[in-house]
Amino acid sequence: MGAFDNLLLTLDEGITDFFAQWNMYTTIIVTAFIGFITYQISTRKDPDTHPMLLVRQSQGSPVRQPGQSPVYRGQSAPHGMPLQTGLNVKDPGASRWARGRDGDLRDIWRQAVGGVQEDGPNKGAKGKILSVFGTEHVTEHSLDDITRQINLIGGHIKEQGGSRVAIYIPNSVELLAALFACAFYNLTAVILPFEQPEEDVISMLRRSGADTVITAPGSFPFDLVAKHYPNLRQLIWIVDEGSRHMDWNEVPEGTGSSVNVSTWHEIIGDSPAAAGRELPPLEGQKEPSDVILFWQFKSGIPSEMVTFTAGNFASAIASQLFAIPTSQKMGPSDLFLPADSLANSHTLVLTLAALFSNASVALNSVGTQAYDLAAATRGISPTILVATPTALVKTHQETASNFSSLIARNLHWLQTRHLTQYGVMPTASFLSSYYDSLRPSIGTKPGKLRLILTAERVGADTPRLSSQVLSDLRAYTGARIIYALTAAKVAGAVAQTLFYDYRVFEDKCSHFGPPLSSTEVFFKDMGEYKTTDGVSRGEIVVRGPSVSGGETALGVAGYMRDDNTLAYA
Repeated sequence: MGAFDNLLLTLDEGITDFFAQWNMYTTIIVTAFIGFITYQISTRKDPDTHPMLLVRQSQGSPVRQPGQSPVYRGQSAPHGMPLQTGLNVKDPGASRWARGRDGDLRDIWRQAVGGVQEDGPNKGAKGKILSVFGTEHVTEHSLDDITRQINLIGGHIKEQGGSRVAIYIPNSVELLAALFACAFYNLTAVILPFEQPEEDVISMLRRSGADTVITAPGSFPFDLVAKHYPNLRQLIWIVDEGSRHMDWNEVPEGTGSSVNVSTWHEIIGDSPAAAGRELPPLEGQKEPSDVILFWQFKSGIPSEMVTFTAGNFASAIASQLFAIPTSQKMGPSDLFLPADSLANSHTLVLTLAALFSNASVALNSVGTQAYDLAAATRGISPTILVATPTALVKTHQETASNFSSLIARNLHWLQTRHLTQYGVMPTASFLSSYYDSLRPSIGTKPGKLRLILTAERVGADTPRLSSQVLSDLRAYTGARIIYALTAAKVAGAVAQTLFYDYRVFEDKCSHFGPPLSSTEVFFKDMGEYKTTDGVSRGEIVVRGPSVSGGETALGVAGYMRDDNTLAYA
């Protein structure tokens, strides 16, 4: 017998002995092993982004000044190139290869009513604007009707001699219409935070020099303002349908006020049906006026009035649009809900970016104080949501309490593992069907939400979100989360986490990603925080076209991490 025959005999005896010892436990072990290998192969996906793109998210300048760090820019705006200044708006008839204008708020609304301009399946598609009242009452507003309101309200204020218009209402279609009316009719818009103490309202009116107020009955102390603020010349009430039979044109007796009082619905209703249908022409339009916002600090510190130019807003909006990957950009298929006050520049910039992208926008008054996302999204199913850190902390705490069982904890571990180790968002599967029942109730159709945007507000005492909390929320909601750093004199955001950054670190407050394409950041020595050649830390200073005045120091200490992302010190 040859060597080959001996080998075959040995192999045959080994296989025979192996199967002779086969039992139920062997079957279970082999089945589990094959199942594990099959699951790993079938569920394996490429990371959403290349890991190396997360290793070095910004770059410093080659030189630095004494007492300062290098100047850091995001990879989307490298040194030697200008920061993003605007929306690149192409006028009709302009060459497609020519550089467009930076644009302003007027171009935002023109884009919204004109629809998608790029060639493709969505060409001509327009978003909707919805008002949400309660759980079932959702009203769609015609874009043409809103254009008419913009023209009639703006023309009325201009005819009455108004120039600085204070808008004191919650998130609503009227707020947006009033803002665009100011843009088209060269009026300065002053957006006041809603539901403020009477003395704070009067103080903000004085500081802004407003001569016109647009507000709603019951929220604005007209008697007190008429007595203590003599510069008020016009008041426009926004009255709901149930109260329009009353006379709202009276001036409080004994105030000696000469305020011209009118109502929004009368200005619209008393005008000819054909009036205000067309926007003012593009040719010969004047330079747009400014927008004034008030930055609210923590309790006990007065708010700061900040004047933003049209250029600040155009730059901030453009940087937000540029920060979202092409395959994930906002569009007509999205429903955008700002569950935070439009008096915050970050929320306002994101809402204007949604309008410019022809996404649908839903507005409700709950969004002004939206601490409960289930209440804020009642009656609709947003795909993109702006939420406060307070609301997200509440959602995290409530949802985490549902994951007390062993099965739920293990399923959450699997979801988190996909995010942090594989770099992919978990997808629907048989195992996740049980997990879905434990998710937070956000919107009427679970699973539609794809993006949540939130921000830390410098000096406002907002809850800080750790990277672990953000990771948990991604798993709980099935949506990506962008966490930004915002400041008083910066339109939009200073910096924000990348769209595909799911990493988790040992921290109490997550990093804020790299600077946006409209900002650059450096640090200057501040107390114990000193910058050296190897360490960049100190007071955060921001420059760029989205910054009011061009440059501002934030008054807080920060540093650049090893991956060149901005974080609190």
